[in-house]
Amino acid sequence: MERPCLSICPLASGSRGNSVFVSGGNTSILVDAGLSGVELERRMRARSLSPDSLSAVVVTHEHTDHIQAAGILCRRYNIPLYINSRTHGAAAAKLGKVELVNLFACGTRFEIGDLTINPFSISHDAADPLGMTVAHDNAKLGIATDLGIATSLVRQHLQGCRLLYLEANHDPYLLNTGPYPWYLKQRVKSRKGHLSNQEAAALVCDVRTPVLDHVILAHLSEQNNRPEKALQAMTEALDAPHIKVEVARPDLPGTLIEL
Repeated sequence: MERPCLSICPLASGSRGNSVFVSGGNTSILVDAGLSGVELERRMRARSLSPDSLSAVVVTHEHTDHIQAAGILCRRYNIPLYINSRTHGAAAAKLGKVELVNLFACGTRFEIGDLTINPFSISHDAADPLGMTVAHDNAKLGIATDLGIATSLVRQHLQGCRLLYLEANHDPYLLNTGPYPWYLKQRVKSRKGHLSNQEAAALVCDVRTPVLDHVILAHLSEQNNRPEKALQAMTEALDAPHIKVEVARPDLPGTLIEL
């Protein structure tokens, strides 16, 4: 079914698995596929989305919670995998054999059907991790999770988005007093770890333009964050009732949002 506008539906978000459905015109893609193939198919169908409609799977980095079913879905539906070369090398064993592989480079825009993808480098402990913007018919959304610091490059790319799907991984107090061992706490807080609620809020305030009307907070830690804390940090920083802020969940797919 054609979706003339740009739309997005979080399917899974968190340390146990991540995947986002994005569609526009006659093109539908998954950004990451970090659950089992069966579970991702189930979650899509729960939101009346057809796995058969997928045009591609696009991978942001090689961690298992982002690529678990990427190879499976590409084989099952005979669709291409879009991935950069260093991530492809790091992920090869987890992906298995994929017949249709399209390699791209961060900083180089490309198209998948009716969607224009603009990948950009981010700071995370992976081979060549990336965020991206996806555009269709003058609407643009931004996806940036698993980044330890919001660089000027990240800020540049996320400006002008109508919707931001952005990491708000941890609350600093919960992380510091929580059960993680010291080395893992340091990894999360590092420049190659994850953004806190406050860092995510500062990033959105920096890149917001008058067209921004929706923020989805993603990749919340179940141990070191709470949805209400992430929502509070973002809504207080934005102080903009017209901007809708919500949290993507690890256990249930979100609603389909049309821009």
